[in-house]
Amino acid sequence: MIRLVLADDHPIVLAGLTRLLSLEADFDLRGSAANGVEALRLVRELHPDVLVLDLRMPVKDGLTVLREMAREKLGTQVVVLTATDEAEVAEAIELGARGVMLKDMAPQLLVRCIREVASGRRWVDRTSATQTVNRLLQREAAVNALSRTLTSRELEVARMVGKGMHNKLVATKLSITEGTAKLHLHHVYEKLQVDGRLGLIRYLQSHGLG
Repeated sequence: MIRLVLADDHPIVLAGLTRLLSLEADFDLRGSAANGVEALRLVRELHPDVLVLDLRMPVKDGLTVLREMAREKLGTQVVVLTATDEAEVAEAIELGARGVMLKDMAPQLLVRCIREVASGRRWVDRTSATQTVNRLLQREAAVNALSRTLTSRELEVARMVGKGMHNKLVATKLSITEGTAKLHLHHVYEKLQVDGRLGLIRYLQSHGLG
């Protein structure tokens, strides 16, 4: 069973979602909220698998809910509902939302989205997957790929150099010696097979990390 909590400040929308999702045999609707404060309380108390979250709500909006969930390391996955605001969608994904659905999409797509997210996968509705969101997803994938290739310290050094920092500044910010910073950078060049600082900057930019 997929345990659900719903959060939307429009009573008609909330009632419609409740009726729709209650029809699914594998969904266990644990509670519903009309604002962000109620949504957070239900997530903390009920530990649902998935929270279906309207981004624009009173008291605390959906983005604030996502920030607090991330800070508290709550394990619930989140599907966000939006009337389409590119900046909001991009921020929601950065804050950990695994699913994005436009409010005017077919109801059965939401059912599919919830199942995908509950299974640990991501669902971003094609209509809402704007160029900005696509770039964000690509950057996340690139970071994940780099983290499998580089150590965490090497990744830090690479991203600092990619921002134009010289070795001495990198060393200062990381509280290491300049020689150690150079050694990390040498390992980065070898692992990524790039030729020097310019090659590294080009590599990062080509992967959306510059």
